[in-house]
Amino acid sequence: MHRFPSYIFMFVTFKNDFAKVMIKKGFYSLGVGFLYLLSSLPYFILYFIADIIFIVIYYIVGYRRKVVHQNLANAFPEKSVTERQSIEKKYFRFLADLVMETIKLKTLSAEETIKRVEVRDEALLTNEAYKQGKSIIAAVGHYGNWESGCLRMGLIKERPCIIAYKPLSNPVFDRYFLELRSRFGAIMVTMKGTFRKVVEYRKQVTLTVLAGDQTPAQEEATYFANFLNQPTAVFLGVEKLAKATDSLVVFCDVRRVKRGYYSCTFVPLFDNPKQTAEHEITNAHVQYLEKVIREEPEYWLWSHRRWKFKPEDIR
Repeated sequence: MHRFPSYIFMFVTFKNDFAKVMIKKGFYSLGVGFLYLLSSLPYFILYFIADIIFIVIYYIVGYRRKVVHQNLANAFPEKSVTERQSIEKKYFRFLADLVMETIKLKTLSAEETIKRVEVRDEALLTNEAYKQGKSIIAAVGHYGNWESGCLRMGLIKERPCIIAYKPLSNPVFDRYFLELRSRFGAIMVTMKGTFRKVVEYRKQVTLTVLAGDQTPAQEEATYFANFLNQPTAVFLGVEKLAKATDSLVVFCDVRRVKRGYYSCTFVPLFDNPKQTAEHEITNAHVQYLEKVIREEPEYWLWSHRRWKFKPEDIR
């Protein structure tokens, strides 16, 4: 007598869970289908849409303008209000382009990707340490079109490319970007699983790419670097992984050449990471990213709430 209601409860629960799964799958298929159709449009139409998006998010909606305004004020106190406003406007114009360029990546061919993202890695390939079989750890920032960079890394066939990523809170978008970034063979792995994956490929010479400007959770923040005029919590993953595997450390310098075109240069930082002092590697790639940002600040992700807490907030 008491078991019958429990079966009903299990059946109802199953129906609810099944319905949720179907809704998610339906939404995902519908969303991907729409993005695929949008991605199939030629660039000149996508950039026309981007121009409209810019007007909407900058002049009408005011998307995160307060965040961008404050970030720029903190990073560049030496610049005038007019100069910072100019950077802000250029940033939002680029952000609109970035949205449409990222959508385009869904249908962009390998040939077109190679054409639009030029990899300048001659210095890396001629490095004596690399010739001796050392793997490479590359630090990269959220600068330029980093999604194009991820896609392009998968086309470097000289070595397996492992890209660490931070899972998105929305499972639908997380799945979409995971599939997008791995289209051409890049091996995607969560940040927490990066070391295990690198060890798995220890018998091969690999290229591992990690974002050096991700914001750690407050409870994970153990080191603050001086970045853009303020103490900034940073992950130590690049440094720890490089020392553990004795890999070359480079900075992946992605620059915008013109609308829709980018260059990617691997800049050598350290050949012998085990001989470096504590935090030396971390400070080096953080400072290099700052150098890049100061040269053309409009291409960094200013709408991200990068400085959520300060050293005094850590106990």
